[in-house]
Amino acid sequence: MSSLESGQYGLTRRPSRSAATTTFSLEVFDNEVVPSSLGTIVPILRVATEVESERPRVSYLCRFYAFEKAHRLDPSSSGRGVRQFKTALLQRLERDNASSLASRVKKSDAREIESFYQQYYEKYVRALDQGEQADRAQLGKAYQTAGVLFEVLCAVNKTEKVEEVAPEIIAAAKDVQEKKEIYTPYNILPLDAAGASQSIMQLEEVKASVAALRNTHGLNWPSAFEQLRQKAGDLDLLDWLRAMFGFQRDNVRNQREHLILMLANVHIRLVPKPEPLNKAFKYAHSIADDGCNSSSMQLDERAVDAVMNKIFKNYKTWCKFLGRKHSLRLPQGQQEVQQRKMLYMGLYLLVWGEAANVRFMPECLCYIFHNMAYELHGLLAGNVSIVTGENIKPSYGGDDEAFLRKVVTPLYRVIEKEASKAGHGKSPHSAWCNYDDLNEYFWSSDCFSLGWPMRDDGEFFKSTRDTIQGRQAPHKKSESTGKSYFVETRTFWHIFRSFDRMWTFYILALQAMIIVAWNGPSPLDIFRKKTLYYVSSIFMTAAFLRFLQSILDLILNFPGYHRWKLTDVLRNLLKIVISLAWVVILPLCYIQSFVVAPEKLKDLTGWLDQVEGIPPLYIMAVVLYLLPNILAAVLFIFPMLRRWIENSDWHIIRFLLWWSQVNISPLQSLTFNLCTIYSIILMHWYTIFWVLLLCSKLAFSYFMLIKPLVKPTKDIMDVRRVQYAWHEFFPNAQHNFGAIASLWAPVILVYFMDTQIWYSIFSTLYGGVSGAFSRLGEIRTLGMLRSRFQSLPGAFNSYLVPSDKTRKRGFSFSTRFAEVLFASASRRTEAAKFAQLWNEMDLLVVPYSSDPSLKLIQWPPFLLASKIPIALDMAAQFRSKDSDLWKRICADEYMKCAVIECYESFKLILNALVVGDNEKRIIGIIIKEIEGNIAKNTFLVHFRMSPLPALCKKFVELVGILKEGDPDKRDTVVLLLQDMLEVVTRDMMVNEIRELVELGHSNKDLVPRRQIFAGTDPKPAIVFPPVATAQWEEQIKRLYLLLTVKESAIDVPTNLEARRRIAFFTNSLFMNMPRAPRIWILNYISIASVMTPYYSEETVYSKSDLEQENEDGISIIFYLQKIFPDEWDNFMERLNCKKESEVWENEENILHLRHWVSLRGQTLCRTVRGMMYYRRALKLQAFLDMASESEILEGYKAVTVPSEEDKKSQRSLYAQLEAVADMKFTYVATCQNYGNQKRSGDRRATDILNLMVNNPSLRVAYIDEVEERDGAKVQKVFYSVLVKAVDNLDQEIYRIKLPGSAKIGEGKPENQNHAIVFTRGEALQTIDMNQDNYLEEAFKMRNLLEEFNEDHGVRPPTILGVREHIFTGSVSSLAWFMSNQETSFVTIGQRVLANPLKVRFHYGHPDVFDRLFHITRGGISKASQGINLSEDIFAGFNSTLRRGNVTHHEYIQVGKGRDVGLNQISLFEAKVACGNGEQILSRDIYRLGHRFDMFRMLSCYFTTVGFYVSSMLVVIIVYVYLYGKLYLSLSGLEKAIIKHAKSKGDNALEAAMASQSVVQMGMLMALPMVMEIGLERGFRTALSDLVIMQLQLAAVFFTFSLGTKAHYFGRTILHGGAKYRATGRGFVVRHEKFAENYRMYSRSHFVKGLEIMILLIVYQIYGSAATDSYAYLLLTGSMWFLVISWLFAPFLFNPSGFEWQKIVEDWDDWSKWISSRGGIGVPANKSWESWWVEEQEHLLHTGFLGKFWEIILSVRFFLYQYGVVYHLHIANGNTGIIVYGLSWLVIVAVMIILKIVSMGRKTFSADFQLLFRLLKLFLFIGAIVTLVILFTLLNLTVGDIFASLLAFIPTGWALLQISQACRPVMKALGLWGSVKALARGYEYMSGLVIFAPVAVLAWFPFVSEFQTRLLFNQAFSRGLQISRILAGGKKNN
Repeated sequence: MSSLESGQYGLTRRPSRSAATTTFSLEVFDNEVVPSSLGTIVPILRVATEVESERPRVSYLCRFYAFEKAHRLDPSSSGRGVRQFKTALLQRLERDNASSLASRVKKSDAREIESFYQQYYEKYVRALDQGEQADRAQLGKAYQTAGVLFEVLCAVNKTEKVEEVAPEIIAAAKDVQEKKEIYTPYNILPLDAAGASQSIMQLEEVKASVAALRNTHGLNWPSAFEQLRQKAGDLDLLDWLRAMFGFQRDNVRNQREHLILMLANVHIRLVPKPEPLNKAFKYAHSIADDGCNSSSMQLDERAVDAVMNKIFKNYKTWCKFLGRKHSLRLPQGQQEVQQRKMLYMGLYLLVWGEAANVRFMPECLCYIFHNMAYELHGLLAGNVSIVTGENIKPSYGGDDEAFLRKVVTPLYRVIEKEASKAGHGKSPHSAWCNYDDLNEYFWSSDCFSLGWPMRDDGEFFKSTRDTIQGRQAPHKKSESTGKSYFVETRTFWHIFRSFDRMWTFYILALQAMIIVAWNGPSPLDIFRKKTLYYVSSIFMTAAFLRFLQSILDLILNFPGYHRWKLTDVLRNLLKIVISLAWVVILPLCYIQSFVVAPEKLKDLTGWLDQVEGIPPLYIMAVVLYLLPNILAAVLFIFPMLRRWIENSDWHIIRFLLWWSQVNISPLQSLTFNLCTIYSIILMHWYTIFWVLLLCSKLAFSYFMLIKPLVKPTKDIMDVRRVQYAWHEFFPNAQHNFGAIASLWAPVILVYFMDTQIWYSIFSTLYGGVSGAFSRLGEIRTLGMLRSRFQSLPGAFNSYLVPSDKTRKRGFSFSTRFAEVLFASASRRTEAAKFAQLWNEMDLLVVPYSSDPSLKLIQWPPFLLASKIPIALDMAAQFRSKDSDLWKRICADEYMKCAVIECYESFKLILNALVVGDNEKRIIGIIIKEIEGNIAKNTFLVHFRMSPLPALCKKFVELVGILKEGDPDKRDTVVLLLQDMLEVVTRDMMVNEIRELVELGHSNKDLVPRRQIFAGTDPKPAIVFPPVATAQWEEQIKRLYLLLTVKESAIDVPTNLEARRRIAFFTNSLFMNMPRAPRIWILNYISIASVMTPYYSEETVYSKSDLEQENEDGISIIFYLQKIFPDEWDNFMERLNCKKESEVWENEENILHLRHWVSLRGQTLCRTVRGMMYYRRALKLQAFLDMASESEILEGYKAVTVPSEEDKKSQRSLYAQLEAVADMKFTYVATCQNYGNQKRSGDRRATDILNLMVNNPSLRVAYIDEVEERDGAKVQKVFYSVLVKAVDNLDQEIYRIKLPGSAKIGEGKPENQNHAIVFTRGEALQTIDMNQDNYLEEAFKMRNLLEEFNEDHGVRPPTILGVREHIFTGSVSSLAWFMSNQETSFVTIGQRVLANPLKVRFHYGHPDVFDRLFHITRGGISKASQGINLSEDIFAGFNSTLRRGNVTHHEYIQVGKGRDVGLNQISLFEAKVACGNGEQILSRDIYRLGHRFDMFRMLSCYFTTVGFYVSSMLVVIIVYVYLYGKLYLSLSGLEKAIIKHAKSKGDNALEAAMASQSVVQMGMLMALPMVMEIGLERGFRTALSDLVIMQLQLAAVFFTFSLGTKAHYFGRTILHGGAKYRATGRGFVVRHEKFAENYRMYSRSHFVKGLEIMILLIVYQIYGSAATDSYAYLLLTGSMWFLVISWLFAPFLFNPSGFEWQKIVEDWDDWSKWISSRGGIGVPANKSWESWWVEEQEHLLHTGFLGKFWEIILSVRFFLYQYGVVYHLHIANGNTGIIVYGLSWLVIVAVMIILKIVSMGRKTFSADFQLLFRLLKLFLFIGAIVTLVILFTLLNLTVGDIFASLLAFIPTGWALLQISQACRPVMKALGLWGSVKALARGYEYMSGLVIFAPVAVLAWFPFVSEFQTRLLFNQAFSRGLQISRILAGGKKNN
């Protein structure tokens, strides 16, 4: 029997703090695997299981009734899974019938169930119903069970035709029915009648909010609406709104709790306090005071206004933008104002709660609310309709679900219809409307043309009009609402368009620098007449670029013409005309073409003298042209002027705003308000940052890039009579422009890219300095912690313990805190508080409560470790004075404390143990003697110290026995006490003490003393075991540690992770964080919700998962034992197991093992455990705030394990703490598939339920897909459901119907969106599935939430950034690289983004959102398919665009897992790169680029998409450089230029021709890493880490990553195809097969690497600049490094990548894969053909331009053939075009031969095998004859053959690429088969080229060993045995 049935029918459950206490077998879900259409029978089956153990027959009857009900629900078994379910249930009934009948107690089934019903009602229902003491959850469940039993009873009676039912049963049933309705499932607040006594409902703030909500005075109720509740007065304002507008019942219940908690939370934080609360009182007292009823407090108007302002801020902005008056109309009477406000807030929340996917469209919600609020006002004011003459009624009526059916569903259908056009991301973005497009329909006053009720024929409903009107027109393309103000056209021009100011600045600066460098040797020559004249031409370039921008605006937005207004068209055309006019006017003025200028114009310009040769007319034109830029600069310096202009109503200003497109959306400009000093400093900081950066960049570009090329360029232009090596089409062209372009192109690209490098340098330097000033790394070792531990309690209490004192924030060089002296009585409570929090972290325990008799500081044992043994040795050997010994001991403060504490504890133990009068007197005399001698400094004179170690040894034995508390060892204790007395009196004392002699205790042996301590008298001499209290046990344990631990304190704790956590936590206490607010009386802490989206990842590893071995014979458990050896040893010790085999013998141990493993993986279990620390920390903090001093000194542990009475009482401290935690913290896991997993019996559903049971405050939200029957039609209906665990099963709390499937866009944001309605409070933390948390960090959450109230400039924070710790860095070198890279991004990177740059967004990190701000502005992510692939960052974009503020805080951290294998890492980087490719097309980036000032725009670019543009540019630079070299070498130009340079002795020209123009940006990743490691762990560690990383080939990894980013970013912009890529989060780093690596990296790395390799080989053969091999290596070394990295990194970082056996297996696997034919349903990993087709998928869906550019890019491969054929000996120096033409004959001949062979194989191979062989022989002979002729007659050489391969292989590849782009044409011509054959040949060749070197290296065994050491060096350094892992754990075991 499962644990479900333990206890009294599962009604009780053992409480637990551990996450691993309760588990289930899979049988738990036997009753849950029910088809969705039969969901109503689940409660019956649950009851059947519950009662089965006691009454099998009743259980049988319940199941039989469930079967009957299922048959009634679906007689034909047409629903999905119904037939199988009914069959299985029927089989069970047949199986159980006989056995249950035999066990029947009564004569008939009717009597049986009647008797059981009566028994159940009396024994359980009545027994549990104990008023306030009742367990509400259990009682509610008991009533539900009783209700089901009565339902079954009635059915059985009907079957057996029993006419009468006993009256007591009828009475019980009535009682159950009434109570069932009362005891409804609830989430946090039990708002029904039965919940009033609950602790949380006793809160005055909650009472006040509930009372305000129940103020329905003056409202007219529909007579038919819930009549019973109307009579009882049990309805509230939200019920009235439901009656009027038709909201769903559970939506109302959900939002009721939401609104009450929000109001109560704001109310409780008001300052000054509301009237009844302004007297200081404790919560416990308020409960005890029965006179305090709910009416004693009214909801404060300030609380209502605060919530209302936040909710409606965006709505009011929208109304103002559209020029409409808002609908928030308040009545005149003061009494009704609060009611009206509550109604408006309730209405908005109900609209939002039921809006489903429409929540992503905030302005659409504003439109709905605007009209409904207007109707609400009409209802309340009694307005009369002009049309009907009757009172206004809601347009859509108040029928049940009317709002969902009539308002939300039509809007949803439009969203769904448009999303279906996206074709799963394959259609171009311009072909369909995403969420933003549909939302922006409501940015125009045209939206009001929709009317209310909304017209079906409105423009918004164009795409669904046919469906709405019931017409179907499949042949006709549906109309569309049309794109909005922005169209995401797929083109690289977006990079220029979005950041046009930056590119314009760079282009103009480049032009100016080239002019200056060309015209003079010094930059100061710019002021020369001629130079200045030339430089002034930049304004013409600027005019042209502006013209280009206006053209792009028109062309790229053209697909949105449907929604264009005349004014929009007019503005675009005017901009084009005006910019074109400037393009004409400026050049004309520049060249002074106005020969016949009007006299008036001449007079006007006469006063302008020529400025250094610049025509005055041109100066005047430039000034006019620059007026807008000057205005923009003024507005940048004075933002308040800009805001005044934006809000102005002057017509001229409105025209200018219309012209500048500022006013096209409700989004406002993103400028700073310089009214505050903070903002001025902030703006100056990022301005200075960029000014310095740009100066450095431009100076470097001028002196290092541009100026050195000017002279060589002039020299190249002077080269004449070039002897071309090929057919030159323009042999007489002047100035050699081709050579100049080859020389300058890479330099110009470097110029555009190198700002990214300068940003890396500057951000690293600034981030380092900023981190140092933030006090990061001040405590980074335990030695540093020991040195500062004395000030730690002061820092602890200053920050984490609430105080009424206020403290100014800001940097200070002083970090001294008042030390908390444990000995001080006044500070004892503070010391105890410190101990509570510190010990709860299980970190190096300190005493909970210092004993008042111990007048000293009790430091944690880790500080006092080894102090006593050292002091003992010192004292035993000491021969000098007392004072000298004491001075030596006092030199170490901790040693002094340890000695005093041990002495005092020694006295306390003797005092507790010894009760005999004689013995007590003897001990008192000895102690008096000792202390008297110490006081006189004569202790060493009268006592010998050498026996001290012997005394200590006896004392340690005594303490050890006391620790065990074994009563059988009483005699041993007596002997030890006697031995200790003898050591003191006989060995240590020099002289006899007279009083001891008088008591019969002398030093002489004459007197027998054995009776001392033996208790021979009637009164016992000692008490053993002594009375054990928690304090006593703690003290004994501590004393034993102090006396026995001999390890150095530096080694405690030994676990590296524990050390890191302690160091970070203690360091954070000295950083700048807000002080903690009180939770209770002064509880300014906000309610916080945490939300984790979950799909189907691992929850808890199963037993089979742990034991399953991979191909290397490694299981997860074996792997973790080697990675975490110390933690494994600790785990074994906790389980009391000596061997691993013992763990597997016990089910409970296996459960613990599963959790141990799961908590070290990236599982939901780990995430939930981490997030639940928030609740645990909250309860402890509440305890410290609420408990009395005596309770605090008694300790928090006394509360964590409450008595049964405390549990039942709603007035106990335990209940109060639970109430605080419930009110302040909510955790929702959005497991969207939980319903389907449960119904299919998936193990993950069991694991999720297990998590809910062990974490009672965890809630799971899921989307339930239910088949519902509507007449004969079965339709799928979707619900958003919230469940919690009650009695080991899930209980449904809310079920809100959705208009359709929740997932119509990106999965994760849609998942978050459906569940966000179940979150609570003002703050929402988003936590991903791969994250963790730590208890000590959870204590700082309330400090973090205080940041919302801190001054962060003009705008309060809307997103609080939190740093992360990457916990997967120890697995391998790759994981270590990734960990370091990610750590630097989430620390130093985010630090600089947030301050000074002010461009931090949201990156999927554990950021905390201002929840109300975001739910009223579109949510916490965006969900449009494709464009919002990186959904998280769009939340940051949206927040910033809507005038939010994103900050970053490093005093708190959350754990995060990262990918650990190269393939996982590459998939992740591909996903991010694709996401950035989509971002560059998005409206968010465009708007940020145009709304930020110049410097924030630069910050935004280089920290988001600019990084990927720069990565792509680095790769393009390599190509441009090498193709330039290829052109120069093959054409003969390079040879001619070098010859000219040598003849003239021109070294500069020679150097320029041999210069290297490539930058390795991959290694720039190391800069921030080194700085951050240096800051936090010391610069010596940083440098050693850097060296180790280079030795482990980090440069190869980062260069490889560069290729991944460049490929996927470029391909996404060009072709699209961005999609979510699941990386997997497995444990074991396994060997990836060659075929898998080839599939993954073929296009992104291998093809490009081979191309660059061929380029380098061709240049080596034909180049002239590099005169020898050394010069060639210097010139091309970095590019060869790139080639090696791209071709071989997947094998270098592949475990066992060079093991010969693996190589052989990989080759067999690859050969099988590449030769396998594809077909329908054959996956890509099984067949090369399937993979090849899949790889070209992006070309099928790309547009014409995408294919065009693919073909253009492929043309570059023809250059090889064109150049190389002229260098063949067979060409004989002929440079005519005929040579190139003849070379194509070779290609045609090869193609014909291949086609003949292919056709011959198909035609003859089966039936005419001999004929086919003869055909192949003739072809072979023909080829040989041809080669002989060519060798003998035409001077063909062997070198020519190899050169021909270099020429023709790229040509074949080009033809292949072009054929793939023109796939339909090739298929029409019947050549697709040949293309496929050619492609297979190329893949085979490239595979061989890559595989061969790997196979050769695998011959040498040391290579494999070296690779293992390289991959797992970090693990080896910690004593791990990875070599054993890779060899196979099975053999070693």
